[in-house]
Amino acid sequence: MSKLLEDLAGHYRAIIDGLGEDTNREGLQDTPMRAAKAMQFLTRGYQQNLGDLVNNAVFESAMDEMVVVQDIELYSMCEHHILPFIGKCHIAYIPQGRVLGLSKFARIVDMYARRLQIQENLTRQIAEAVESVTDAKGVAVVIEARHMCMMMRGVEKQNSIMKTSVMLGQFRKSQATRTEFLQLVGNRG
Repeated sequence: MSKLLEDLAGHYRAIIDGLGEDTNREGLQDTPMRAAKAMQFLTRGYQQNLGDLVNNAVFESAMDEMVVVQDIELYSMCEHHILPFIGKCHIAYIPQGRVLGLSKFARIVDMYARRLQIQENLTRQIAEAVESVTDAKGVAVVIEARHMCMMMRGVEKQNSIMKTSVMLGQFRKSQATRTEFLQLVGNRG
């Protein structure tokens, strides 16, 4: 067991004790370690980097029209309250001689989502990562998510959804390109 994991478990034990619970009772005895392991998993994006993740899965292609990858599940943790936000990510890019392996889009989303985040920054990080590895003419990212910090505490609004978008290159310059993308990800029929 790593020192980091032991330290995290100790912090969780202190938090649980601080709440007035007894960490020695049967149901909570192993909770600090389970919580520490869960947090390591939920923030594993800190141990990843874009180069290793993409692993040369960029391929030559004559494709020069919009490519859209839609409804990529995402799970992240709000950096303000350390509560989950859950949603989906839509990514489009316009290749110029190189395409990215399909699974890498989901891996890029996960790498950045599995860090303490705010949705606005997450959207930009994904867009800039796709742009950097593909050298695309344009990249668009839209994220739609439900935030537990808004649903479980504070205003307690159960049906609120936050949507963010980042448009780079052709998606920013061309209203027609941006509209085509938004229509594609907006139509669910």
